[in-house]
Amino acid sequence: MIERLFSLKQRGTSFRTEFRAGTVTFLSMAYIIAVQPVILSQAGMDPGAVMVGTCIASAIATLIMGLYANYPIGLAPGMGENFYFSYTLVKGKGIPWRTALGIVFLSGAAFLGVSLLRIREKIIDAIPRSLKNGIAVGIGFFIAMLGLKDAGFVVLREGALTLGNLHHPGTLLATVGLVIIAVLMARRIKGAIFIGMLITFLLGLPFGIVKFHGIVSKPPSLSPIFLKMDIKAALSLSFIVPILAFFIMDMFDTIGTLIGIAEQAGFVDEEGRLPGMKKALLADSAGTLIGTTLGNSTVTSYIESATGVAEGGRTGLTAVFVSLYFLLSVFFYPFIKSLIGGYSWGGAVVHPITSPVLIIVGAMMFANVRKMNLEDPTEYIPSLLTVLGMPLTMSISDGLGFGFISYALLKLLSGRAKEVSLTLYILALVFVLKFAFL
Repeated sequence: MIERLFSLKQRGTSFRTEFRAGTVTFLSMAYIIAVQPVILSQAGMDPGAVMVGTCIASAIATLIMGLYANYPIGLAPGMGENFYFSYTLVKGKGIPWRTALGIVFLSGAAFLGVSLLRIREKIIDAIPRSLKNGIAVGIGFFIAMLGLKDAGFVVLREGALTLGNLHHPGTLLATVGLVIIAVLMARRIKGAIFIGMLITFLLGLPFGIVKFHGIVSKPPSLSPIFLKMDIKAALSLSFIVPILAFFIMDMFDTIGTLIGIAEQAGFVDEEGRLPGMKKALLADSAGTLIGTTLGNSTVTSYIESATGVAEGGRTGLTAVFVSLYFLLSVFFYPFIKSLIGGYSWGGAVVHPITSPVLIIVGAMMFANVRKMNLEDPTEYIPSLLTVLGMPLTMSISDGLGFGFISYALLKLLSGRAKEVSLTLYILALVFVLKFAFL
């Protein structure tokens, strides 16, 4: 039954590999279980209920992705969208959180509509292969930058990235973890990432760099936020801009994530198309609608899924295991916290177990640079702007905007306008308007 559902042999994987990949993916994105309640509590929402809602919404959306789309991608409330929800809409503009949930629901309905009409699929097909590879490399840089930051190798001081405190115990442990995983990979040890994480965790325990917080706890009630979105209030014309903002952020973050992971997993065919993309986009769209009913901001595809792909995950079975982990997290949050928790020393917090994984995955995705067209300036300049834009703006969406605008503009001004599809010109215009007015 499992072979029939997921075509493991056809994609060159196994049950054991998918389990290992699902475990690594979950551990790489499980931080959202702890982070989401903190962010949404700033909007006045019950943090315990948000934690439970985050786990259940992520589990359901990821399960749909696995069973329906057969993609090894985990979904959870998006970073960026949750900050926009709490700090811009609720705290900044004074919009009640129930109305803000209604706004997210309407943007999710729009996602679903354009996915059913295959508009999102057409957008992906319209992106040239050179930009697709640039997107994959850019996301690799983005992930690696997050890893360097989480490991304490770099810090933000006075608006500039500088060298962090390399004497930080957590940074030292992260360094050890990075070396262990890299050596295991160089020796072609199966499960190198997962094994490296376990070894790093065990090495940190005697020194108190990582802590064991227990195994199980009773989950809080979901009732304070369940089905509390106010769709009627969100239908006001004054909320068109935030609805559009959520729509744009989620649509292009998802497109970038799916392209990057598909390139890494080898799903992209010779014509640059992604088989089964419509199902993946529908699963992603459904995630947002499900998330709002459970009191959460936009649920979207997670780029951290690349860690599982790096571990060998190639089918939706990886996502099924991620989904199960999210469900279990409702009861096993103390144990999950032990693995993803940060170590505080000298005023700085470092995540020594997960940060090396992000750096390694970023390096692996960088390999897509060999597929980029480095002969034609109208191809490699937009790709470079995409690559640099994502980590420097800390936004996949903004990096895409740099690439789309520069690609269309260069082709147009160099007399090669016909090489660009009408869809890509429209996308470039959309981003020009986004940067100008949002």
